Amino acid sequence: MQTIDLNSDLGESFGAYTIGNDAEVLKYISSANIACGFHAGDANVMVETLKTAAELGVGIGAHPGFPDLAGFGRRNMNLSPKEIYNMVVYQVGAIQGAAKACGTQVQHVKPHGALYNMASKDAALAEAIAEAVHAVDPELVLFGLAGSELVRAGEKIGLRVAQEVFADRTYQSDGTLTPRTQPNAMIHDVTVAVDRVVRMIQEGKVTAVDGTDVSIQADTICVHGDEPEALRFVQQLRERLQTENITIQKFRGKSL
Repeated sequence: MQTIDLNSDLGESFGAYTIGNDAEVLKYISSANIACGFHAGDANVMVETLKTAAELGVGIGAHPGFPDLAGFGRRNMNLSPKEIYNMVVYQVGAIQGAAKACGTQVQHVKPHGALYNMASKDAALAEAIAEAVHAVDPELVLFGLAGSELVRAGEKIGLRVAQEVFADRTYQSDGTLTPRTQPNAMIHDVTVAVDRVVRMIQEGKVTAVDGTDVSIQADTICVHGDEPEALRFVQQLRERLQTENITIQKFRGKSL
């Protein structure tokens, strides 16, 4: 029987602004990537999301991003590897402290948005992120785009890594995600998205926007929690995976 981790980016509400439907999405996933206050989220939202995730047995992850609240962390920023390192240490440390206060712990780190995409291609930035995660806690799992520089950097430094695929995003022929600036970046048809995920798990392949097949390793699947269809996505995805005898569980890595 095959197994897969199902994750979602959550805890992205802040102040008077509500983003996503975290309380419901958390019921269907196995891992949650919780915003650390830079691109989204705040202390109150972080703690409440941690508590709910812990109550439901959902794996907890830090979701560090660029300090770009207005742009939701999806705009590229020209920061040095040293700045990236310190920024990741700061954010992971914040959620670790909150998790400890809530009687739970962080299991993984997944960069957010532009930081994630830039580190997928830029080896220096990827190494800065991996080094920061390792310095904070070498037992943490690093989530990165399947086949990316971030995955390679994590493996190089000795972290357990989870190769991530996306249920609701399209792919380029080089295995990278289609930029959100392009109209075909997101998949809004749930049936199409679910079929693609099952193929990625069972066959290790995904069809790129140009029609070519790309080889891909799927350890964990992401559904974006801020999308309007997020809840329906995870509900139908979970149901289909169960019919395919694919078990959903937290990613633990080969060493556990």
